[in-house]
Amino acid sequence: MIAVADLNQPAEADIRRWRRYLADEQAEAAVYRDLAGRRTGEEREILLALAEAEGRHEAHWRDLLGDRVGAPRKGALRTRVLGLLARRFGSVFVLALAQRAEARSPYDGDADATSAMAADESIHEEVVRGLAARGRQRLSGTFRAAVFGVNDGLVSNLALVLGIGATGVPTATILFTGIAGLLAGALSMGAGEYVSVRSQRELLEASTPNPATRSVLSHLDEAANELTLVYRAQGMTPEEAEVHAREMLRTVAVATGALDVSRLNASSTSQIDEHEAIGTGMGAAISSFCFFASGALLPVLPYVFGMQGVAAIIVAAVLVGLALLATGAVVGLLSGGPPLKRALRQLVIGLGAAGVTYLLGLLFGTTVA
Repeated sequence: MIAVADLNQPAEADIRRWRRYLADEQAEAAVYRDLAGRRTGEEREILLALAEAEGRHEAHWRDLLGDRVGAPRKGALRTRVLGLLARRFGSVFVLALAQRAEARSPYDGDADATSAMAADESIHEEVVRGLAARGRQRLSGTFRAAVFGVNDGLVSNLALVLGIGATGVPTATILFTGIAGLLAGALSMGAGEYVSVRSQRELLEASTPNPATRSVLSHLDEAANELTLVYRAQGMTPEEAEVHAREMLRTVAVATGALDVSRLNASSTSQIDEHEAIGTGMGAAISSFCFFASGALLPVLPYVFGMQGVAAIIVAAVLVGLALLATGAVVGLLSGGPPLKRALRQLVIGLGAAGVTYLLGLLFGTTVA
């Protein structure tokens, strides 16, 4: 009997693993509660529901451990960092990190986790992805301009400074060339972004239904039902357009004037979302100007402080390299991708472009000499 009882005892490795899972579930539930504390309405309810689901997983591991739960443990380092960020910021960055954390669930290959728990974690990833997407959408217009601006400033002005510096011109010439590149590039980026975003918004507005159309819907000939032509023009099949138009006319007949004209457009929701995603022309222009200028300033700083020659080139390259790593990591976090991979990609592309310009400057300087 004693031998049978011993066989039923879980191995020490299993107990350690269960305790680790328990601590992780507790930490993840705390993250979602902290995020919920900074949200209102539907987003708050969704985050609290996620915390409740993590609580069910926690209960599973408690049941397996029984009286072997032991002293409270800390969750994984990444979950603790996530919790700290959630308490401090509660931003889209935290949701993007949480999305990556949910994607790394170990339950798929663990016989002690139920299939429902593994399925929960997969669904949680999609839920967090949806919440993060809302934040990304709100940021995407100005954030896109900011990322493009700072990277263009870093790479283009570093390339300009290194290319001119490699020709052997005086340090003062390099400095003023860098400042001129900063101002010209920042103004060009700001103007370009304003025109681009403004044009996009105008194109979308041209596709938005005319509000005055609402007043004529109740007078349409239901037999002719020309409303079908609207939906066919938007890409529906004749059969789909016929059904949709009849439903719309019935709605008008029941409550004349209560119809939202945006329903005339089958893709109105996506158009509203596109407006939000693009952002405003002025916001994009200001972001582009400021971020290009901040990026373009870094390669010039060594010359501003009196450095020259190879030392100034090395310091400029190091400063820009660190900034490229940072911006690449931020883009990786927001996109839900691996931050390190995005950071290294940004570094290689940026320094590669500047390196080619430097070599051309050396060649040009040698030719002139």
